[in-house]
Amino acid sequence: MEQPDFAGYYLPPLLPPPAPPVQSEDGRWHLTDDEVRIDGRHYSLLELERVAVQRVRWLLWIMLGAFTLGGFTLAFLQDWIRTLTAMLGMATGALMLAWGQRGAVRVRLARLGQEAAHHALAGELAPWQKLAAETNVRIHRRHQRAAAEALALLAAQQAAEAAMRAAPDSDLADDAPAPDDAF
Repeated sequence: MEQPDFAGYYLPPLLPPPAPPVQSEDGRWHLTDDEVRIDGRHYSLLELERVAVQRVRWLLWIMLGAFTLGGFTLAFLQDWIRTLTAMLGMATGALMLAWGQRGAVRVRLARLGQEAAHHALAGELAPWQKLAAETNVRIHRRHQRAAAEALALLAAQQAAEAAMRAAPDSDLADDAPAPDDAF
């Protein structure tokens, strides 16, 4: 039996015009209609469920800064160290605290049926949130487009099967042997 030809029945869904690619200022995040590239790693929008961006602080540097600042302050107040040494220690502790507060931006890519992927990006949170929101919109659009394409292909397959059932069995009549009336 020959395979049906879906080309005559399959009409791809009408798609919106492609959106222009979006890129971060430092070029670490590049977004198109079909994929997103973060830090050189490519992800198809069909494999992603959503993108979340949040600020994280570096707890180790905060703790080191707090202990250093507190230790040098207590040592100075107890007259265990001189003023210049205490000033240098307290300045170092304050710098470590500031470095820990600076933190980073964590990007979480929720992938369908797989473990989430994480990336750390530097800078302010607001531009990364805008890129994440645009990525989520494009993920939704890409999933909707894939669903529409699958639905159109299924409808074309069902129409072809219905046309094959409705057509007369001319192919079978040609291949069947002639009836034997000699009984």
